[in-house]
Amino acid sequence: MPKLTLRGAAALAFLAAAPGLASANVSPLDIVQPVADYKIYVSEKLDQLVTDTKAFTDAVKVGDVETAKHLFPSTRMSYEAVEPIAELFSDLDASIDSRADDHEKAEEDPGFIGFHRIEYGLFSKNSAEGLGPVADKLMADVTDLQSRIENLVLPPEKVVGGAAALMEEVAATKISGEENRYSRTDLWDFQANFDGSRKIFDLVRPLIQTDDAAFVAKVDASFDTVDETLAKYREGDGFKLYEALTDDDRRVLAANVNTLAEDLSTLRGKLGLD
Repeated sequence: MPKLTLRGAAALAFLAAAPGLASANVSPLDIVQPVADYKIYVSEKLDQLVTDTKAFTDAVKVGDVETAKHLFPSTRMSYEAVEPIAELFSDLDASIDSRADDHEKAEEDPGFIGFHRIEYGLFSKNSAEGLGPVADKLMADVTDLQSRIENLVLPPEKVVGGAAALMEEVAATKISGEENRYSRTDLWDFQANFDGSRKIFDLVRPLIQTDDAAFVAKVDASFDTVDETLAKYREGDGFKLYEALTDDDRRVLAANVNTLAEDLSTLRGKLGLD
């Protein structure tokens, strides 16, 4: 991955977005480079999201249901990996990723659009009928998201906090299978959330490794445990459908994710970002 170094006005803008950043061993300048590197990661994910969404929505618009179904879970992964940053734009997040129960009339509500409205049509009705305008709106929203984030100075507390937020969301709501309730492709989302969380931790690791090696080792072990748990359900280039997991499987996965989320919840404090 290319290296982006913030200097001059860009560094000053970053520091202005991080008032009060300080801890005993981490200075405001220490966090600049990890966040700059994370911005590159986000940009790469958004590039992939735009490319994948184009292929996905093109299939929807020509009524190729089977291709659209196949592309649905992998297309979402880039969005899920950088969800804490995408959520900075609540209007786009609601348009791209809201669920039926976020709307008064559920699946019949005209405000229910985005990925999950298309998912409902493809997997519950086995049809792409009427989804052309929804596909066009999704493509426009994804492109808009990429444009908005391009020149955004990422808030460091949001970046670092995102490591825990991604895992907390899995543990709190996604583990029930409510997110991709029609396609049952939840494990793809979990993997993307996991990958996004680990990326953040890996980038800030050098700032805490020397002073708190025990913490780093504990988090690494928790990441490895979740990774090994998810690996059990891999199938081909993706995952088994979520109903393949037993209740015991889900309990184990939830416990492992919760442990990781609890570890990561202290990360902001260790970097003086609380």
